[in-house]
Amino acid sequence: MAMPKNSQAFPRSEYLRRLTEVKLEMKRREIDALVVTTPANITYLSGYTSKSGYVPQGLLVSLEDEEPTFITRRMDGPAAIHQMFIDRSRVIGYPEALIANPDRDGYDAIIDFLLDKGLGSRGIGLEAKFLPSLTIEKFRLRAAEARIVDCTNAVTWIRGLKSDLEIVMMREAAAISDAGMLKAKEVIRPGLREADAAAEIIATLVRGANGKPGTDLASFFMCSTPRTSTCHIRWTEDIFRPGSQINLEFSGVRHGYTSPLMRTMSIGRPADHLRRLHDGEVAGLEAALAAAKTGGTCSDIAVAFNATLRKHGFEKESRCGYAVGIDWTEPTASLKEGDMTVLQPNMTFHLMLGNWIDEDVGYVISETFRVTDTGGESFTKLPRELFEI
Repeated sequence: MAMPKNSQAFPRSEYLRRLTEVKLEMKRREIDALVVTTPANITYLSGYTSKSGYVPQGLLVSLEDEEPTFITRRMDGPAAIHQMFIDRSRVIGYPEALIANPDRDGYDAIIDFLLDKGLGSRGIGLEAKFLPSLTIEKFRLRAAEARIVDCTNAVTWIRGLKSDLEIVMMREAAAISDAGMLKAKEVIRPGLREADAAAEIIATLVRGANGKPGTDLASFFMCSTPRTSTCHIRWTEDIFRPGSQINLEFSGVRHGYTSPLMRTMSIGRPADHLRRLHDGEVAGLEAALAAAKTGGTCSDIAVAFNATLRKHGFEKESRCGYAVGIDWTEPTASLKEGDMTVLQPNMTFHLMLGNWIDEDVGYVISETFRVTDTGGESFTKLPRELFEI
């Protein structure tokens, strides 16, 4: 029986709209074919979310074709047929002989396709920053007559401006994030193992919210006393104790889209210094959202936050956030002083206000928002509280 098509996360017209934007950028860069290899960009242009990026694969966008062509390991072909909006004839599986082969790999299959299509002497775009140097050299040697152009983040910058349909998807992910944080508040108690709390929260992130299940698991961080100065630790074999502080960061996922959320919880009354830090961070968060207006800059948001936090007697060393969407971070615009990226409606950011001040002081709060003409509109609806359990 043939692999059936999955119901698509977005209508065909949405994917074609995205491809039109990419092709306009290709024309501007004078390239005829773009080899998209980063998983998030492949998701954006096709709907594919299967975890096959551990081996060479590429979505080939050609100015001559309405739909792209996907070249992947043969065993991953059925997943592409199932998930991608493109016609099944445009999914090409390369043979297992190219796996763990010291001489040829899946990129050779991509180059073979380009040569067979007559593109070997045309402009070819690569996401070069995310490819091994030997792979780039392989393209230059085997397609010696082609003009190889570095198109790193070309698609990612296009992704930065979300459609209304994408905003709906991120709101769904945010509702799941909220549900996960409420579950954390419900289950965390003295004597409970961190692992058991994580299991309950993750189960909620999978079950979803408002009838919309989570479709994947994103990064999950649980940094509790005495590890509150850490930022990227998962659960440990420890248990929660009276007086424990717990810093949480995770996100619901809907068809690749995330809306990250961070909150700090305290078993018992929070220490006075933690309460003061929380008050300053919340004030800074609100100032940052007020500055997230169309026509402003990423720097404006960071300046508003930092100036407000400074009035409360604290400093934040790390940036205030980053562009967010598929697979969490978009490596483009950054909420830091000096980033002059101009804000446009429906740009989306994780306003990440985690603050790790010393080895025994750390605190987190964050919200995912979209830029509007009147300021940042948060997707998550959870109260901006220092939760006392």
